[in-house]
Amino acid sequence: MEVFLLAEYIGIASAALSGFLFAVKRNCDWLGIFLSAFLTALGGGFMRDAIVSRPPYSFTHYLPCIIVIVVIVIAGVIKLHKKTDLEKKFLFITSDAVDLVSFSIVGSIVALQFGYNIFGVVMLAFCNAIGGGILRDVLLNEVPWFLRTGLYATVSMVIGVLYFVMDFLNLTNIFFVMGLFCFGIVFRLVAYYKSWHLPKIE
Repeated sequence: MEVFLLAEYIGIASAALSGFLFAVKRNCDWLGIFLSAFLTALGGGFMRDAIVSRPPYSFTHYLPCIIVIVVIVIAGVIKLHKKTDLEKKFLFITSDAVDLVSFSIVGSIVALQFGYNIFGVVMLAFCNAIGGGILRDVLLNEVPWFLRTGLYATVSMVIGVLYFVMDFLNLTNIFFVMGLFCFGIVFRLVAYYKSWHLPKIE
């Protein structure tokens, strides 16, 4: 699973950059920027580990926090926040999709390790993938971003359902997991560029 672990670390870096840009655009100081990046990248993992009652992974392993700090420092030094519409660039959107899908799969894996049913798997996938963004938006008094972009949370929940089915059918080897990973990224990108949304109440 080393390849998948690499994808998760890319997701952490992408989420940290998202939190950095989000805070800078709202005129936060360096403490606010750090908290925004930290919560966006790792907050979902905190929620996941709190639900399953285990020590936070980011506080028992050094690399996640180191990645966040390195991203903040690099982004600040090269003044990445001055780039125009960085959040709409294909590379950023793709790395954000990697973040969403990898965190959703990790949440599903942890839920199944603790014997959760399909509802628990879907909810833990959701919390792990979306929780950091929710904490950031609460911190900065914003309407949660996942409610305003193409099927973001829906993709996470679909990944949770599919991983549960794969586990039930004993299809959780690296090839099937990477297939699910690629499907999730394509799903998110198509939803974003096609501006797909769930129906609204008229």
